[in-house]
Amino acid sequence: MIRRITRTLCVLAAVFVMTPLNAAASETTEFRGVWVASVKNINWPKIESAQLQKKHIIDYFDAAVDMNLNAVVVQVRPAADALYKSTINPWSRYLTGTQGQDPGYDPLEFMIEEAHKRNLEFHAWLNPFRVSVDAESDTQWAANSVYKTHPDWVVKHGNQLWLDPGLPKVQQYVIDSILEVVNNYDIDAVHFDDYFYPYPGGVGDFADDWSYNAYGKGKDRAQWRRDNMDSFIHTVQLVIKADDDSVAFGISPNGIWRNKKDDPNGSDTAGMSAYDTLYADTRKWVLKEWVDYFAPQIYWTIGYNAAAYDVLVKYWSDVCKGTNVNLYIGQAVYQIGGSGNWVDAGEMPRQIDLSRGTGIVKGHIFYNIDSLIGNPLGFRDKLTEILYATKTETPDLAMVKK
Repeated sequence: MIRRITRTLCVLAAVFVMTPLNAAASETTEFRGVWVASVKNINWPKIESAQLQKKHIIDYFDAAVDMNLNAVVVQVRPAADALYKSTINPWSRYLTGTQGQDPGYDPLEFMIEEAHKRNLEFHAWLNPFRVSVDAESDTQWAANSVYKTHPDWVVKHGNQLWLDPGLPKVQQYVIDSILEVVNNYDIDAVHFDDYFYPYPGGVGDFADDWSYNAYGKGKDRAQWRRDNMDSFIHTVQLVIKADDDSVAFGISPNGIWRNKKDDPNGSDTAGMSAYDTLYADTRKWVLKEWVDYFAPQIYWTIGYNAAAYDVLVKYWSDVCKGTNVNLYIGQAVYQIGGSGNWVDAGEMPRQIDLSRGTGIVKGHIFYNIDSLIGNPLGFRDKLTEILYATKTETPDLAMVKK
């Protein structure tokens, strides 16, 4: 695949010097990304003409350039569907309002072209196992939707529909969906967020009795689920690298792996953990180097009792130190101006400075683009004028083929 020809700088020692609050960064390279969410039409696309959809994504990418960002992370497979031409998944209903309806152009092809024109990396954000965020409203399903073709793969969880990760055929279907994007599009990375097994949401345990009885082989169910996720993540890495080892693989999980009260290797926190709730052994994935970059969503403030930003940045810096995995931090711009310490306009700049000072963190991804453009408590201004006052390239990745 053709990579961006202007990306010529190499990461040097990657030792970041702590900058004073509100001082411009002096990093040679730094990942500066922003999430663009399509599920529920959160950011893009709006259900309108192809011409207007194109205009809106151009406006977003222009804003990213104006803010001296260097990467966009766009959700192109929000719910077993596609914002691209696919022979495996139907067109997303978030494009036209009707699942399976051709929007009249290829959004992913268009977005990649526009991103690369602006020297922005394009990370294709895919949700592996979600089928629907609102099962009750999805009354129209395309004929080639997995809900129609393989209803035995689908589990209702609360008001959502999920694929059962315990089924080998489900994992293969998802891997085929990922490879379709890697094969057909000039993406810079495949990206997952924090959804593996679903969040509980007060609706009881995930109903995977059938797959557990068939494939669990007497294992503890929680560990069996983690084994499923381990196998899936490692296989995704292997198939991406076998197909095109210039394509990165990154994950942005829940910010807590495990709490120290449950595991001596855990963080000094007291929140919901990826390991115990989502069956995602995210610390293992870093230590095994099954990902090229890792961007935990640390969506809390500095000093927050249950899960402090500073505690978790140090924790993940210690985990990633000495590995070939680049550490970026997921930043909660959407929280700015909310409750607690988020009412302090200096909170997010302090977080950026603190993470830069670790010598390990190599960048940030902001959730989400509308929140960032909205300039909450003047953060966009501070980002553009001070924190990201000059442009920079993204850091090099080890990109080791496993």
